[in-house]
Formats: sequence, C-alpha cells, structure tokens
Amino acid sequence: MEKITHTATLFAEPIYHIGSFPVTNALFTSWITVLILALVVFILRRQIKEIPKGLQNLVEIILEGALTLCDQITGNRQITNKVFPFAISIFFYILINNWLGIMPFGGLGLVETEHGKSAFIPLIRSGTADINTTFALALIAVLGANFFGIFTIGLWKTINKYFNFNAFSGIFTKIRKDPTVLAVAPISFFVGVLEFIAEFAKVASLTFRLFGNVFAGEVLLLSMSAIFAYLIPIPFLFLEIFVGFIQAFIFSTLILVYFTIASQDHGEHEEEHKHPEHKASLRSVT
Repeated sequence: MEKITHTATLFAEPIYHIGSFPVTNALFTSWITVLILALVVFILRRQIKEIPKGLQNLVEIILEGALTLCDQITGNRQITNKVFPFAISIFFYILINNWLGIMPFGGLGLVETEHGKSAFIPLIRSGTADINTTFALALIAVLGANFFGIFTIGLWKTINKYFNFNAFSGIFTKIRKDPTVLAVAPISFFVGVLEFIAEFAKVASLTFRLFGNVFAGEVLLLSMSAIFAYLIPIPFLFLEIFVGFIQAFIFSTLILVYFTIASQDHGEHEEEHKHPEHKASLRSVT
C-alpha cells in the first residue's frame, strides 16, 4: 500500500487554478471566512427587532462591551465610532480564520503524486497561517491609520509627524530668544524620520506576530496528532482556540491604538506644554 505523507509547509499549498491564478488552501479558507461573516450579517439584518431577543440580544451585548473597551483605548467616543467598524471586522475575520485552521476536518483534502511519492494537501488552512494574508492585513492597518490621520488632522500635520519641517521653519523666528533651537530642530527632525521608519517596523511586527503564532499552533496540533492520535491532542486544541482569540484581539487592539495615535495633533500638545498659562486663559475666557 502506497504511503501518503503530509508535512506542514511555510507556504500555502495550491489546490486549484483559475487560469494561471493559483487558489491556495489559505485563500480558500479566507473565502469561507468571508462567506460565514456575510451569512451571519445577513441573518442578523433580517432578524433585527426593536426589542432584541435571542441572537440579536447576544450580539448587542458583545458589541456594547466591545464599544466600552474601545472607548478605554481611544479615550474619545467620536474616534471609537469611526474606527470600531473597521477594527471589529478585522477581529472577526482573523478569529474565524484562526479557528477554521485548527478545527479537525478529518480527511478533507487532495492527494497529489509527484516523482512516485504521494502527498496529502488539506483543503482548509488558516488564512492567517499564510504570510501573504498577514502582510496584507498589516499593510491595510498601517496605511489605514495614516489615511485616517490625514482626514482627521490634515495632510500637512500628518507629514510633519514624520518630516518635521516646522522645526526648521521656526529656527529664524526663535533663535534670538532661544539659541538652543539650533540643536533641538535637527533632533526633532531626526526623531520624526525615526517615526517614519517605525511605520515599516509596525507592518513587519503585525505580519510576523500573527503569522508566527497561528502557523506554530497548526504545526503543534499536527505534531501532537501524529504522535498521540486520541485524547492527548484535545487540551492543545483548546489552547490554540484561546490563542486564536488572543491573536485576533491583539491585532484589532493595535489597530485602535495606531488609529488613535494618527488622529492626534502633536503640535497642539507641544503648544499646551510650552504655553500652559495661555491655554488656561483661553479656557477661562471661553
């Protein structure tokens, strides 16, 4: 009898081709995730009532708790209302992807034979266990935060967070009163450049944190199932269910943090620190 092997690979395995476009098992799982979310939203949409009951009541409780948690992170309900739909959508997308990848779906897969050896390719693999997916999510999160900052505080102020041109423009007006501005301005500009470089670090951090944890969990479950077929892998399965939830929660929380930081005007905070008595007098007048 021919032996069929299955090994965990860093890359997602193709299971179908649409023309020259390969459909991988991770992409297939992502499509299933989107379909599940669409069906849940469609069902809830049809069953919305003024007096909630059943599933609607449960969903409203969850959303209310999530909104309260978001308020603690953003510190502003207006920002929460703008960012929450995006963050909660990413949370459920990652969560369902994480859980689908670790569920025991038995022999759902394909057998491919190459060079006389047969290999089993599972149809279901978590989309977040593919680095392409996590990179796309990270890129959307970081770019989205910067675009949110542009729409919230303006393009010029957002650019000045990374390339502090105001620091140099103020040299000529401040040098007589404060000669130290000649040393402070280049430092402020350099710090801004570091913040710009940190945006790329955010993308890398979000990408590899999510991918590493989810992929490691799938490898762990595969290894434990190969060594111990029954009972013993069950505690590890529950552990990975918890890890899948935590990773989705961390990713969505970081999105809230990035969007909140992007919406803040650093220049106004600096003015408040430099001229607190002026700000206080303005408040008393108003």
